[in-house]
Amino acid sequence: MRAKSWMGMVCLCLLGASAWTQAALPAAVDGQPLPSLAPMLAEVMPAVVNINSKTVVRVRNPLAEDPFFRHFFGLQALPQERIRQSLGSGVIIDAERGLVLTNNHVIEGANDISVTLNDGRTVPGEFVGADPDTDVALVRISANGLRAVRLARGGELRVGDFVVAVGNPFGLGQTVTSGIVSALGRSGLQGLGYQNFIQTDASINPGNSGGALVNLRGELVGINTAIFSPSGGNVGIGFAIPIDLANEVTRQLLAYGEVRRGSLGIDSQDIDEPIAKLLGLTSPRGAVVTRVQKDSPADRAGLQPGDVVIALNKQPVVDQKSLHNIEGLLPIERPVELTVLRDGRELHFTAVLKPRPKELAGRQLDPRLDGAALADLPERLRQRGAAGVRVTRVAQGSRAEFNGLREGDVIAAINQRETPDLTTLQALLDKAPRQLLLTVLRGRTALLIQAQ
Repeated sequence: MRAKSWMGMVCLCLLGASAWTQAALPAAVDGQPLPSLAPMLAEVMPAVVNINSKTVVRVRNPLAEDPFFRHFFGLQALPQERIRQSLGSGVIIDAERGLVLTNNHVIEGANDISVTLNDGRTVPGEFVGADPDTDVALVRISANGLRAVRLARGGELRVGDFVVAVGNPFGLGQTVTSGIVSALGRSGLQGLGYQNFIQTDASINPGNSGGALVNLRGELVGINTAIFSPSGGNVGIGFAIPIDLANEVTRQLLAYGEVRRGSLGIDSQDIDEPIAKLLGLTSPRGAVVTRVQKDSPADRAGLQPGDVVIALNKQPVVDQKSLHNIEGLLPIERPVELTVLRDGRELHFTAVLKPRPKELAGRQLDPRLDGAALADLPERLRQRGAAGVRVTRVAQGSRAEFNGLREGDVIAAINQRETPDLTTLQALLDKAPRQLLLTVLRGRTALLIQAQ
């Protein structure tokens, strides 16, 4: 009975298809061709590629940890290897040099990258560079007949503009979906780094990551990155990295092999109702400056503790996190405008962001840390509430090793003063404290280390 019903459904579908064929839409109405995205997509789709990355992951057999099983079954306690595969998309932005933009999470840690072109050819991909904090990565391929997508000019996209997403959802192959720009400048998404997303209702699903978001002129406006979904599938809320941001990351990856971020040189905090009243604010908005580092861009611009930053480069600052996010996305060595409230007056300052140190040698900070290299936590972890300074390297036989520091440690405090970032740690050590008591997080354990 079930089989008969199922066959009936199939017949109905086939009949429906036949009827549709007979009643196909005309090519034109009143002499005017019907609108279609096909001509534009014919130009775009050759520039969108599928990316397959393979990562070797070392795992342990839990049975091999037991001496009984090792003895009687000859199991070895050595780590075993398995291959983890990741499917995603990419966009050719430079055909002559074979440059492909994609997401960092598509190729992160990959030992092997293969790129399948629109015409079916599969070629090896060479890792050029990546910026995990914006989730942008760059891959190079070598093949004849490559076609690149045209890039849109930044700042022209508006809420309500029609957009088309092209990618490889669920590994099905190249797929096109359409929608509109739902919002611009989205941030505050959990688990992501620096954020300035385009929000769209064009259907984006797993596998679309790294694919193209284009306007109706076939110009690349964004790189599809993430979705908001309680179920894991598309619910009409997708996010893409704006092309002007992806372009800046690409420029720095090609020039330096990394992304160099700038700093104003201030500490700040959120404003609650009591602080707003003390500062004479009508509402708790912005980020209040709690410290201005000496000779920093903010210091030279004229900022003072107690100033309330309400905009940075004309982008609204609603709290400390949004200030940090905007600061991390602005290019270095270029002037930026700060709008602050001071004593009830709105003031404007201009500062030039200077490069933020990516990593510092321990000996530059304090002789007792000699042999260690220190760096800020990745922005993705900071967005989840993590704080501290990570130990990236410890030289064998060094003073840092003698004092008990290990690679991977996170210094959470010095002499009971929290060190949420490298700048704060540096400021505390600039005071040359007589004793140095480190609060260190190692895995799930907190340790106190007295550095000598």
